[in-house]
Amino acid sequence: MTTQFEEQQLALAGVCQSASLVQSIARKGEADKSAVEASLSSILVTSPDNTQQVFGALPNLRLGFTTLVKQIDSNNKLKDAELTRYIASILSLERKLSRQTKAMDDLSQRVSHVQRQLDHVDFENYQIITNLASIYTDVVSSLAPKIQIAGNPQYLSVENNQKKIRALLLAGVRAAVLWRQLGGKRRHILLNRKALLESAQSAVRAM
Repeated sequence: MTTQFEEQQLALAGVCQSASLVQSIARKGEADKSAVEASLSSILVTSPDNTQQVFGALPNLRLGFTTLVKQIDSNNKLKDAELTRYIASILSLERKLSRQTKAMDDLSQRVSHVQRQLDHVDFENYQIITNLASIYTDVVSSLAPKIQIAGNPQYLSVENNQKKIRALLLAGVRAAVLWRQLGGKRRHILLNRKALLESAQSAVRAM
């Protein structure tokens, strides 16, 4: 049985995974397919019995946990400032979203529509990605200054990559919503850094 701290950590790893996948697509035009699917699928799990059910098997968050470890390890001299900015921006965007009742209602309705679509098409269907990206653009992105994504213009100019990035940012916000619902606060990341690092390292070793 997982503790609330461990459940918060799962959700935070979900945020980190989305940020890392966004960076990968922006820089290389591609990202780990199974990690992308796990992150995007999490958007559509709206009534889970527990936090892990949102992301499926723990190894689905391997990238998220390894990213979390790298970003909070004070001994890591190669911390990625760009990733830190993405993660902080996602958490900030979620905070603004949580204060907007209408936006939260719109988000819920739009996600329910995509869930119904899955009765007729496969998850990897282009239209599913397109609709998730549209939810981010229409409902979430407008609540705060746009998250500036850095990368290779060759890949950033590809429409499908743009949509995947927006859909993954939505996945990051979804994980951030979950993290806050579980009692997560930004100050806890600083105050509990050592415990968070040790627990995340343990999770990586267990995969």
